[in-house]
Amino acid sequence: MTATLEPPDILSPEFARDPYSAYRLLRDEFPLVWHEAMQTYVISRYEDVQRAFKDPVFTSENYAWQLEPVHGRTILQMEGREHSTHRSLVAPAFRGKALQEQFGPTIRRNSRDLVDAFRADGHVDLVDAYATRFPINVIVDMLGLPRTDHDRFHAWYTSIMGFLSNLAGDEAVMAEGLRTKAEFEAYMIPRIRERREHPGDDLLSTLCAAEIDGESMTDEEIKAFCSLLLTAGGETTDKAITSLMADLVAHPEQLDAVRRDRSLIPAAFAETLRWSPPVHMIMRQPSEAVELSGGVVEAGRTVTCLIGAANRDERRFERPEVFDVLRADLDHSRAFSAAADHLAFCLGRHFCVGALLSLFEIEVGMNDLLDAMTDIRFAGGEPPPETGVFTRAPGRLLLEFTPS
Repeated sequence: MTATLEPPDILSPEFARDPYSAYRLLRDEFPLVWHEAMQTYVISRYEDVQRAFKDPVFTSENYAWQLEPVHGRTILQMEGREHSTHRSLVAPAFRGKALQEQFGPTIRRNSRDLVDAFRADGHVDLVDAYATRFPINVIVDMLGLPRTDHDRFHAWYTSIMGFLSNLAGDEAVMAEGLRTKAEFEAYMIPRIRERREHPGDDLLSTLCAAEIDGESMTDEEIKAFCSLLLTAGGETTDKAITSLMADLVAHPEQLDAVRRDRSLIPAAFAETLRWSPPVHMIMRQPSEAVELSGGVVEAGRTVTCLIGAANRDERRFERPEVFDVLRADLDHSRAFSAAADHLAFCLGRHFCVGALLSLFEIEVGMNDLLDAMTDIRFAGGEPPPETGVFTRAPGRLLLEFTPS
């Protein structure tokens, strides 16, 4: 008797060890599957995930229970005019020229300081010494907050990401996230009020002063955006740097190509966002019944979009299981826009507002790392395993190198 094929469980240890094999099975046999424990539909094909990010029938109302308890109400759960207004209030600070001119020195200084601390050693855990620190330090400094608070913000970042990644509902992790929210609010609100009275040239002052048609953000909205920036901006860049370096070291010929031609760094970053994205799943909620591959999703049901699966869909990409910096079916000219081919930053109206910040950080960081290290290799000889389900990257990246 032939055994009945069962869909992979995205909360199982087997899935956590190797989601990519499960992704193939889901795309081919179970493109739409109900996960009872999480009370969500799971979708995995590129065309379905792309539609969930672009079609207005898919709302972000799920963030009311997913994000609001730890961040407060953020731009991610806004729709229509409210969303467009708030996005217009924050977006100018994250556009290319303004970003590089105002915050370029801060970004370069933070990267250089971290690299200088280990460049002579010949070995490093890139996660602990650099990747998980760099974007958080940058955000603290962009906001104009004391550099002595870098470690405090790193601890808050770790706690909030634990809350957001807690798909199994561990009560201790939830409680820690809620304590962090209260601590972050107690820290930020007085500083926001102080910047309203005494503005400077930092991002926090810019957010306080931003106004469109007489509308501006409240203290609570600015605090929530800063909390979101800490995690969304931190996690994406943290895991992207780790995965990008791991991907390149695992493909020495491509690492050599990027070392010789630094203009390939954005292409390498874009391919990492496709092949091993920092965020593997994002949720949406349709406002009316919608038909996808494999069936119909009822109005109001949560849909978990598997970015890690969609980005390796052979229906969309040639040789999707191959890491290729020079991939022809990934348009690098729009890889960091709302029209990107990969799905790592979402698409459409909720495209990541910090995508260009992440790109700039990656360009600065990778140049600094490649300048400091030659003959980069994995300590022990083998690529490290990825960890995580909601977000995913190597938990440690032990490298040996020749200082340069």
